[in-house]
Parts: sequence; C-alpha cells; structure tokens
Amino acid sequence: MKEAILYHKKENGNVQCVVCNHRCTIADGKRGICGVRENIAGKLYALNYGKAIAVHIDPIEKKPLYHFLPGTKTYSFAAVGCNFRCSWCQNWEISQSPKPNKPIEGIDISPAEHVKRALEYVCPSISYTYSEPTIFVEYALETMKLAKEKGLKNIWVTNGYMSRETLDAITPSLDAANVDYKGPNDGVYEKYCGGKAEPIMENLKYLHAAGVHIEITTLIVPGVNDKAGQLEKIAQFIGTELSRDVPWHVTRFFPNWKMMDAEITPLETLEMAEKIGEEAGIKHIHVGNV
Repeated sequence: MKEAILYHKKENGNVQCVVCNHRCTIADGKRGICGVRENIAGKLYALNYGKAIAVHIDPIEKKPLYHFLPGTKTYSFAAVGCNFRCSWCQNWEISQSPKPNKPIEGIDISPAEHVKRALEYVCPSISYTYSEPTIFVEYALETMKLAKEKGLKNIWVTNGYMSRETLDAITPSLDAANVDYKGPNDGVYEKYCGGKAEPIMENLKYLHAAGVHIEITTLIVPGVNDKAGQLEKIAQFIGTELSRDVPWHVTRFFPNWKMMDAEITPLETLEMAEKIGEEAGIKHIHVGNV
C-alpha cells in the first residue's frame, strides 16, 4: 500500500478522500466507497498500490478506441476496486472484490516493470483499464510518468467520475481516454451505479478542452437507458457540448452480475441509437458487441 496523494485530514482522525466525486469522509479504520482506500491512524492509504489484478496485451480497438493508434496493441493492466457499483458490470469479480472490507488481491508489479514489459512487447501505449483507474491513481500516475519518458502513450478507460484534482494530476501525462457515459441526468446513475451524471459531463468537457483524445461508450441496457429521449440527450451533449468529431460507441448489453435476467439489447435499439447519433451530426458512430 501507499499513502494516498489526494486527501485532506479532518477532525477526530477522519480524512476526506478527493480522488473522485464521492469525496468520501472516512473514519479511522474504515474504507471509502471504492473499497481500496483506507484511513489508517489518520492517514489515507491506497491499499491496491502496486498490486496488479489483470495484465493483458489487447488490440486497442478493444478499449474501445477506433481513432487513436488504430491497428496497434496496447499493454493493459488494472488493480482491484471501483467507485461505482454498476448492476451490469462485466468485470465485477475484480471491481467489487474488495468491498466492503475484504483482502486486496493482486500480484506485485512495479510501475517500472509495467513500462519495461510494454516496451518488450512493442506496445506503443499503456491502458489503465478493466476496473476504474481513478481508484488506483497513485499506481497509474507513476506508471504514466515513466511511460511518457519512454515515448509511450497513456490511455484511461474510465467511468469519468474522477475529481478535478485527479484530472489536474493526470492530464499532463494522459493522451487518450474512453469514457463510459451511461445516460443523461435522469436517475440512471443514482439507481444503477451509485453516482451522478453531471460530474462526468463536466469531466468530458474538461478532457476535450485539454486536448486529450476522447471516445465515448454507451452500453445500452434494456429498460435502463434505451429510450429514444435518453439517447437523444446523450447524442446532443456529444454533438453540441463536445464536438461532432468525438466518436460514440453504442454497445450491446449482455446479461451480467445483478442483471442476469435482463434481455440482450435488441439490434433495433442499436440501430435507433445509430440513427439518433447521425441526426445529431456525430461523425463517427460505432455499434459494438454485435
């Protein structure tokens, strides 16, 4: 573990984590919502620092990124934990495994070793992915800085719920991001994920203004965010608040975790989303998982 880089000490031994927009106030001996940041005697520690739970070499299109280093491989890794609890999470075994107070799984791999491996396997980029990189920001950021020194690109695959403090810390070393944007401000995040839409929308605008290459993914879940009005709001936000050049991935849902009884997204719904995106002027729309 490692002392966290983004927190404030409070009264009575409490600390406030500011790594994401939950901004958890954590009592001594307790953890935050993510399950991996713990107050130990008045100091906040990232329990998952240096512990990789998944390491792979992926096609960059799997992230999905279709317009950044296309056709290349990306060295990808994760640590356990997540600041969301999305009911359909496909990686729930690692994202939710530390909650509420369970052991931190993973094998010890240093930031320098990740960079060394990426170079050995001739990967031009490193992706921080599979779980939520915000909650292993100390581990990610050290790797990002070393990667940048070696000429590698850095990619985050993220739910976009990081704090402004985290964005300020990572953006100088961040080249690209795929951000999950699950729905407009209509209660989807509160009900199914444990968050809010507005901070993600603001962070998307921040990343776009900072010149980071962004692509947006919307997993379309039947009965959750598959109505025409919801998809229109997403498309309008991308087209007007960001840019019509920002790619939009509309992705098919398959039952997982707490939604095993839900139906697979009908192809007609994906086609409707694609048409809505086209009508909003979005230039690059990609239908996935079909």
